[in-house]
This record gives sequence, C-alpha cells and structure tokens, in this order.
Amino acid sequence: MKTIFRKSFSLLLALVLGISICFSGVVLFFMNTLYYEINTRNLEHIARVILNLTAKEIESCFFPEFREASADGVLYMQWEEIMQYTPYRITLITPDGQVLADSLGEAETFENHRYRPEVEAALSGKTITARRISRSFGEQRLYTALPVRAPAGDTILGVFRLSLSIPSFWSRVAPGALPFLLAAVIMAAVAAMVVYAFSRSLSVPASHLADIAAAATRNNPDPGKLPRPAVSDIREFQELDTALRSMLAELRQRIEKAEAQGLRLEAILNGMTEAVFAIDEKLRIHLANPAARRLFDIREAEDLLLIEATRSSALEECAQKALESGISVESELTIHQNGGTKYFQVFAAPLPGSGSGKGNLQGLVMVLSDVTRIRRLETVRKDFVANVSHELRTPIQLVKGFSENLLETDFSDQEQTRRFLEIISRNARRMEDLTEDLLLLMNLESGDSPGLVMEATPLKELLSEAAGIVQSAAAKKGITIIISCPENLIARVNSSFLIQGVFNLLDNGVKYSPPDTTVYVRAEERALDKSAREIVIEVADQGPGIAPEHLERIFERFYRVDRSRSREAGGTGLGLSIVRHIALLHGGSAEAESHVGEGSVFRIRLPRQEQQ
Repeated sequence: MKTIFRKSFSLLLALVLGISICFSGVVLFFMNTLYYEINTRNLEHIARVILNLTAKEIESCFFPEFREASADGVLYMQWEEIMQYTPYRITLITPDGQVLADSLGEAETFENHRYRPEVEAALSGKTITARRISRSFGEQRLYTALPVRAPAGDTILGVFRLSLSIPSFWSRVAPGALPFLLAAVIMAAVAAMVVYAFSRSLSVPASHLADIAAAATRNNPDPGKLPRPAVSDIREFQELDTALRSMLAELRQRIEKAEAQGLRLEAILNGMTEAVFAIDEKLRIHLANPAARRLFDIREAEDLLLIEATRSSALEECAQKALESGISVESELTIHQNGGTKYFQVFAAPLPGSGSGKGNLQGLVMVLSDVTRIRRLETVRKDFVANVSHELRTPIQLVKGFSENLLETDFSDQEQTRRFLEIISRNARRMEDLTEDLLLLMNLESGDSPGLVMEATPLKELLSEAAGIVQSAAAKKGITIIISCPENLIARVNSSFLIQGVFNLLDNGVKYSPPDTTVYVRAEERALDKSAREIVIEVADQGPGIAPEHLERIFERFYRVDRSRSREAGGTGLGLSIVRHIALLHGGSAEAESHVGEGSVFRIRLPRQEQQ
C-alpha cells in the first residue's frame, strides 16, 4: 500500500518527467518534420532551377535525332561531368517509363519507371515529392519530378527527375544527442530533488496523523502511548492532530462499552436454542446465531437474502408482512429435512429506524422456536386417546350389554348364563391386559420402571422361562418351541423386562402360527466390526407373514396388520411396542423381517458389554 510520500513523489515526478518527455517528443517531431520539409523544398527548388537553366539541352535529349547522335557516348559524358559537381541523381524518363539517361548508371540497366509516384504525377502535369527506399540502389532517397514540355505547345516530352540520398533525421541528430541527454538527466535529477522535498513536507506530518488514526484501530487503544504530535507549520495539520487525540480518548471509552455489550449479546445468542436472524429492510441477513446456521445448514449467512439462506417462501412472506405492517407478526413454519418434518413458531419484530412511521424501519429480528416436540406430543396424545378409546369401546360395550342381559334373563337357563358370564370375563381380562400393557409401556417410556438394575445373566435361562410361560398355549395348538442358545452366552440385562419382551414375541408367534408348526427362539453373539460386538435374540414363526408396507410401522402402539384377526387372538396392539421400548432400555433396537406366506422373524439386538 502506497504512502502519501510515495504517492505524491511518484505522481509529481511522473508528471514532471511526462511533461519533459512530451515536450522533447513534440520538439523532436517538429524538427523531424521541418528537416524533411526543408529538404523537400530545397530539392524541388533545385530541380526547377536545373530544368530552367538546361531546358533546351534537356528537351533536345528527347528527340530521336539527338539520341541517335548521342550513341557514341556524348550524352553519358555530359552526365559524368555533371556528377563531378553535384550530389544529386538526375534521371530523364520517357512518357512510357523508359529511363533515357541516369547520372548514376547506364540507362539500359534500370527497370521501367512509368509507375513511380513522382513520375506518374509529372506525366499528369503535377509536381510531388516522394521519400522511399530506391529499388535501384536500396537506400532511402528523396525524389521530385518535373514534366519536360515541348518548346511549342503543352506536349509533355518526358520527365526530369531529381533525387537526393538523404540520411534519416535521427542519424543527423545522434552525434549531438549525448550533451542533450546529459542536460536532460541533470534537469530530471534537480526536478526529482525538488519533488522529493515537497513530498516530504506533506508526508511527515501526515504520517504522524496516520499513526494516531492507526492506533484507533487497535483493541482498546491507550492515549498515553500515542505517537508524538505532528511537527508542521500548517495550521490544518495541527488542528487535525488535536482533534484526533481527543476523538481517540472518547473512542476508547466507547469501544470498551461496545465490547462488553457485544460479548453479552454473543453469549446470549450462542446460548439460545431458538434460531435468530437479524435482517435489513431488503430482507438481507446481517446476523444469524449458531442455532439458525445449524437449522438451515448455512456456512456464511451474512449478505445473503433470506430466501437464499433458508429456501423458505413462508419465512420470507412472514418477514415481508412484518416490514409492511410495522408491527410484530407471529406465524407457524413447517420445514421438511432429512426425511422428517419440523414445526416452528416464528416471531418477527420490526426494528425502528431514526425516523418515525412504518416506512422508517431499519430491518427486523426473527426468532424461530422449535415446537416439533410439542406438536408430536399433541399428536401422540390425540392418537393415544383415540386408540385407547377405540380399544376399550368394544369390551366395555360387550360387558355392559351382556351384564344388562343377565339382569333381564332367567337364571334358570344355566347354559346361557354361563355363556354370558364367559363373554363378560373374557372382555374383562382383555381390558385388564390392555391396562397392564399401557402401564408397562408408560413406565418404559418415562424411565420410572422399578427394578432397572442390569445384571449379568445367562440368556438361555431367560429364553427358557419366557418359553415356559407360553408353553400351555402352544401345546393346545400343537406348536413346538425350539430354543437355540449357547450355555455360556451371558449378557448384562434386566431379567424381568427381557423375559417380558421375549414372551411378547413368543406369544405373537404362537397366536398367529398355524397348528402343528414350530416356533424357533435363537440367541447368539455377532461381530459388528473389529472392535464392536452385539447379542441378537430371534423369534421365528411359520405364520402368514407381514406385507412390506406394514413392517415399518409394526412396532407402533395399537398398530395392527389385521385388526379383526388380532382381536380374535386376544392381542392389545401394544406387545411389539413394549418389545421395542425394552430393547431401547438396554441400549439396543428391535426389528422385523417377514415375507407374506413365509412366516416372520423378530429380532432384539443388544450391545455386547464386558462383564464385571
């Protein structure tokens, strides 16, 4: 970066040298033009003098009788005598361009000159001067040609041409260039010294002022460590020095205050979970906190339009509405990201400018609060109430209906009374199972379940205990339960919860498998990678299978593939949801694999933990 000294010195020096060079160039150009103009005029004047003095002799050269009489060389002897006294080249040219005579050579050796510029002009009655490289001698010459007319009349007998070998102007002035250049160098040195002194007189006090101004750019500048006052006899510099020092002292106080406020504001914005944007009146972002950058995956939000950074027309519409109305605006925003949906409560507050009225706004602040969890909880609550109500409605109506029938029925009919009581008992058990499953699921979701202690337990014992619970129901359908688990496979689990999860899977397998089939229970340890391992518990049945569109939702609460068949089997719709929460409680996961008509396989994956 240039300083005042370098800028003024280089500018003034370039100006002086430029003017000198331009002046010298103009002078040399004028001298060059004058040099050739003088030579041109002299050559034309001499040609006319020679032609006037020897008009009769030159005219006679164009008559055939004279040329025949001159065959003995008399004419060329005359040219040789002429060349002894003049540096000029004299050429006589016939109208058809043939060289009749030339003072520098034999006429027969020259090519036709009909289309030389000066010859063409002379044959048309004009006189011009040309400067070019001679084709005959290969040197630069100056040419002029005059028409030779007959003694009587205007008939042009031929052309009288006079030429001179003229050196270039630069070769003429070269011998005297050295003194001229020396004088120019001395003058340039003197001019540079003058310019240097003038530039220093401006740059020294200006540099002191620049040092003071530069001190203001440092963090928390100390007025006691400022550069010394600028020494200058220029009043403006002295006043500027005093003003800068006073401004710097005030600036230090304001910087300290602004830094403290900035740190507080930055801490607040960085600690906020809500996304915050500061936007100007043209909807260009000036500030975005980390939460906003993460939400919209923005790297550099500054100087981006709101629609460019967020790609949300709804958010832009909300901001535009707040700017146009001049009042705060609230709205809801839905964002689809990574295959999911998020809901935000948007609050846009205008920032008033220096004036008053709606049109004097300098921008607005937008705050986006994530209400996805609240919306999802509301949806879950609504679905839960609807599902529970739907699941309880049928058994309640049955209990109510058959109990009313009992009150109106003659108890003497013991068979009918027994049938009514069995229906009431079955639906009461169904409501009891549903209530117990709901309480268990609620405890699992809240983490408030008692007995969450994890203990190292052989898995085969747990699988056998779970199989024993459903053995009676399996025997009624002729279903065989086969357990496959290594004796030494031990895992840190909560025994009661894991038994409950495996029981739910076995219970479903027995309920939905056809009679005289087999349900398999397997547990084994598998390697995930070189450093991680897991324990997989599988329950495989030979039931009707599950269609692919149902597999993704099979672990949701109250979700049934076939509602009528599930109710007939006595299911509550919460068994697989309980299995999933038990797996999550152990840090694992639950999954299902099935093909229609080929049975189903349910897995509980548990992370392998070192035994203590």
